[in-house]
Order: sequence, then structure tokens, then C-alpha cells
Amino acid sequence: MKKVLTHRLAWPIIALLALIAVNTISRPSFLRVTVQNGQLYGSLIDILRNSAPLMLVALGMTIVIATRGIDLSVGAIMAVSGAVALTVIEGSADPGGFGTVATAIAAGVGVALILGVWNGFLVSALGIQPIIATLVLMLAGRGVALLITGGFITTINSAPYQFMAQGYLVGLPFAFYVSVIAIVLVAVVERRTALGMLTEAVGINPEASRLAGVRSRGIVWGAYIASGALAGMAGILYSSNIMAADANAAGLYIELDAILAVVLGGTSLAGGKFSIAGTVVGVFTIQTLKSTITFLGVPPAVSPVFMAAAVMIVVLAQSRRVRGWLRGAGSFARRSTIRPEAKVLS
Repeated sequence: MKKVLTHRLAWPIIALLALIAVNTISRPSFLRVTVQNGQLYGSLIDILRNSAPLMLVALGMTIVIATRGIDLSVGAIMAVSGAVALTVIEGSADPGGFGTVATAIAAGVGVALILGVWNGFLVSALGIQPIIATLVLMLAGRGVALLITGGFITTINSAPYQFMAQGYLVGLPFAFYVSVIAIVLVAVVERRTALGMLTEAVGINPEASRLAGVRSRGIVWGAYIASGALAGMAGILYSSNIMAADANAAGLYIELDAILAVVLGGTSLAGGKFSIAGTVVGVFTIQTLKSTITFLGVPPAVSPVFMAAAVMIVVLAQSRRVRGWLRGAGSFARRSTIRPEAKVLS
């Protein structure tokens, strides 16, 4: 039992199960899944679908954080990606054509990848601090998205594009399959090849890695490229869900949710060791927490406080030092109750 509780995924999973239990007790229908026309519906299915954009962004954030970096521009990249894709579809003579939609998606993700290259260049080639380098694009990215859409919210009518976020495949939301494919790809590349070990080595000690012959510059650059591409795909899913390119709302504050999900999953912000599985659990925890807040009817003005309190409890539960203090307090209390009995016996 002690080995289970000391595992890095133990407390994130316990937090997720606790949230599911709270939802189930307060709303017994939470676990209910219904089938209509061969498609699954229910609160759990909604969580799987709605967590897809955050899952993509958090996976990229995990790789970046593993290199001792941070990417604050993912929300802005989402806005740019959606704006590019919808502009391509809007300007096409056949907005509902498969070729048009494929071209739009490729253009949106391609631009996002280029923005990731830019972030990586600033961090790895010019040596700018990651928080400053990505802050530049975080501030300028939404302005670029507004320039692309002409300062308006671009709306389209395209069934194939809408299918990306709202469609179903074999009973489950298509967006869920997109997130699963991303999880598998990242896990295979980072855990089944030497790249993951090299990424951790760069995050633990970049200078020692360089002296050992590891091309740390290329690994850091690649991390920001991957983060940009995944954020671009997340922007496609977001714009597909609302069928509009809203530069001001797309991906707003998602960088904070992604960082929270990564930290809740057990990855340290100091770099080095990282956990893809932990990030997946962290994303589902954040999305379930949002569902809980909505169901409990917490006012929008208060919901950030509610969410922050819940996250703080989970983070404290994960802290080894806090758990050590609690164990010490428990042993002190037990000694205090034993001492009077010992005096009587003497």
C-alpha cells in the first residue's frame, strides 16, 4: 500500500476519483451513459470531448517544461491557427469540400508550427528566457489573428470542418480520437525512443548534457515546435466547436490550465523528469473540476477561486514535505496519548 501511495500518479488519480465521487453523489446521473442513434452521450462523454483541446496543449507543454522551459503563447497560437483555417474556408468556392477543409487544417497547423519554430529560435538560438520569449507571441499573437480576420469574428458553414469537434466516430466524439492519437504519438516518440531520455537530460542539466555530446539546442527547439503544432491542432478543434474564429476568446487562459494539468500530473516545473500519463490524468482532473463547478452553480466571478482552492488541495496532497509534516504531527499526537499511561505504569 505504501508503494502505491508513493507512486507519482497515485495522488493525481486519487484526486480525479474524488472529483468523480463528488459528482456522482451530488448528481447520480453523472456516470450514466446513454446510446442514441449509435452515439454515446453523457457527462463523461462530454468530458472526453471537451478535454481534447486542453489535452493537445498540455502534451506540448509537458515536453517544453521537461526542457526547463515554459510556453505562454499556446493560447495565442490557437487563435492564429483557427483564424487561418476559417479564412481559407471562407475564401473558398467550396467551403464544404473535403479538399478545402484539409487545406484549411494544414494551413492552420502549418502556421502554428512556424510560430513554434519562432519560439524555439528565440529560446534555443538567441538564449532568451522562455517566459519572455513566449510572452512576446502571447501578446502579439491575438493581434495577428485579428489582422487575419480583419478585426471581425469570422463564421463559416462547413459540415466536414464541424465534424472535427462535433462529429462522432464509432459511437465516440471524433475530437476524443484526435487527442488519443496525439497521446500515442507523443508517448511513442518520448518513451520508446532515445529522445525522451535526452529531453530529461537537457532539463536536468543543460550544460552537462552539452558537454556529454547532446545537442541540447536542437532538442529545446524541437520541444517548442511540437508545442506550437499541438496548439495549432487545438485551435482547429476549438474553432470547429463554435464554427467561428474569435481571436479574443480562442484559447483564453488555456496556457494556465495546461501548466496546472502538467503540474498536477507530477511533472516538475524545474525540468527533467516528466510524465505523459500524469499529464493525461491532470487534464481529465481539470476538465472534471470545471464540470463540477458548472453543475454546482458556482457564479462565474467565484469559480476561479473555487478552482484555485481545489487545485491547491491537490498540490498540497502531492507535496512530500507536507505529507512528512502530517506524519510527524500524527506520530507526535500518538506519543502524547501514550505518555500519561507510561507514567501511571511507572
